[in-house]
Amino acid sequence: MQQIRARILGAAAGGGLPQWNCGCENCRMARAGDIPAQTQSSLAVSANGADWAILNASPDIRAQLAATPELHPTGLRDMPLRSVLLTNGDIDHVAGLLTLREMQPFTLYATPGIHEVIAGNPVFAALNSAVVPRAELALDEPAEIAPGLTATLFAVPGKVPLYMEGTEVETDLLGEQTVGVELRAGTSRAFYIPGCARLDETLRARLTGAALVFFDGTLWRDDEMIAAGLGAKTGRRMGHMSMSGPAGSIAAFDGLDLGRKVFVHMNNTNPVLRPGAPERTEAEAAGWTIGQDGMELTA
Repeated sequence: MQQIRARILGAAAGGGLPQWNCGCENCRMARAGDIPAQTQSSLAVSANGADWAILNASPDIRAQLAATPELHPTGLRDMPLRSVLLTNGDIDHVAGLLTLREMQPFTLYATPGIHEVIAGNPVFAALNSAVVPRAELALDEPAEIAPGLTATLFAVPGKVPLYMEGTEVETDLLGEQTVGVELRAGTSRAFYIPGCARLDETLRARLTGAALVFFDGTLWRDDEMIAAGLGAKTGRRMGHMSMSGPAGSIAAFDGLDLGRKVFVHMNNTNPVLRPGAPERTEAEAAGWTIGQDGMELTA
């Protein structure tokens, strides 16, 4: 029987843990080895354990591939990687494509809008499209991204990448710029949503009954970056739900019929990255798993 096998390649948001220029408590602890370091957001998925798709190409993808034996070469230039799928055009989700430029065949999947962003930057021409075909996925149209593994992209509230922001920024746009991924293998169903500004009723209905959901865990509280003295933006301004509070994801998911719920894409400031922290205990008591590099789950 087919099932979805999912391995977290990177559990952190952009910058990773520790972030190179950050001296916050989490980053200091990660450098000292007191809490686990985490690389930037990415997930590997398979329906048969032999053929894999990667969701989002993080800047840390070289180290992530090296740390994952299932993704190692099986011959001189034979790889179990069949595809890479992008959920948005953020730097922490596309920069790793430049590491994958060594003329290795795989298919690059994204919405037409995200492909347009990639095509508009000439540096990505280093990823030769004659070797790595660029396949457009329309919203709500399923496609097989690895043998036995189907992905369906759907719009979730979000915003354009930081480098595309203008003077007016909408943080809960619905369209091709930020998408979630529904994964199916046989009767198994899982979701990957590393960026989301709001859990609306449409998304709640879509998730109901899923065996496994990976969800945006960027910040614990909306003003976390401001309170830490590390930025001027709230989580909402960055296009992300916070975990806590009446408008947070823990409250929004309460009562939803799901199997396992896993937070991913956590900012380096998020206290849930510290084992034993009260915030982590609260999240776990609400039924959430705190994602970690190398963690593997099945659905």
